[in-house]
Amino acid sequence: MAKLSPAKTKFRKVAKGRNRGDAKGGDALSFGDFGMQALARGNMTSSQIEAARVAINRHLKRKGKLWVRVFPHKPVTKKPAETRMGKGKGPVEYWVSVIKPGRVLFELSGVSATIAREAMRLADRKLPFRCRFVTHEE
Repeated sequence: MAKLSPAKTKFRKVAKGRNRGDAKGGDALSFGDFGMQALARGNMTSSQIEAARVAINRHLKRKGKLWVRVFPHKPVTKKPAETRMGKGKGPVEYWVSVIKPGRVLFELSGVSATIAREAMRLADRKLPFRCRFVTHEE
């Protein structure tokens, strides 16, 4: 399966930046009845998004509908090992989605709460930060 990455960007490489504060948007359920919300901050790579998506879909066994609410827009560069300093920035290695606390990562509908909770728990184990299960009542 091809890794998630933007089809086209205005600039090839971006600065590292800082990841401060809470999620400005995407912090509430919009599509499904259940969701997975980030409790910590970090970068979520395209491979991690895909691994979590596969974990959820395998548990659902073709039932329900899943929405992936994050997309990796930010390129991360890396220079080869044992390379001397200088000579510019390295090539793009992978793509990440910058996650802040409160961001809803996945949404789910069409299944029971127990199945949804277990699917989200399995997906949570694939990610580099902790998440919580959310429903519409909260």
